[in-house]
Amino acid sequence: MNIYQLFKASLMEPKKQAAVRILSIGKMMRFVFLFILLLTIAAFIEFVIGLNSVSGDLEGLLVYIEEIEWLLYPLAFILLFVSTTLYHFIKISLFAWVGMAILNARKRRGEYRHLWRTAALGVTFPTILSFTAGFFTESEWVPLLISLLTLVYLYLAIKYYPKKPPQRK
Repeated sequence: MNIYQLFKASLMEPKKQAAVRILSIGKMMRFVFLFILLLTIAAFIEFVIGLNSVSGDLEGLLVYIEEIEWLLYPLAFILLFVSTTLYHFIKISLFAWVGMAILNARKRRGEYRHLWRTAALGVTFPTILSFTAGFFTESEWVPLLISLLTLVYLYLAIKYYPKKPPQRK
């Protein structure tokens, strides 16, 4: 699967989300890092636009930013990329851990590494939805709803994991 196929599967195909458990971790890491890079670029553009609108109100801040602009923007981008990467990996890992509980409750076979790959695709659409919702609302319920949507994606994908064999006595 190429990156576009992975992105398409992350949006609307739980069966393929479950199938990515057999892909190499390198392919999934490439997808995750590319997704994080795109999120970082969008957030950086939002930061620059927001900084320009705020600095237009304050003359002194505008002069200061113009003096250190060559230093501010690259450092802000790197800091934003590192923090977004850390946050996204923690989020994927926590959802994979919760997915293990769902997997055991549904009596399906799988390992944490499989669920991590599935969760990496499962968080894609909710993350995009969360990012766009941030422009329209500042409700405290949005993160909870986004987390529930991610769990629904995981639940639907786990349905396609193989069943555990019956235990012998």
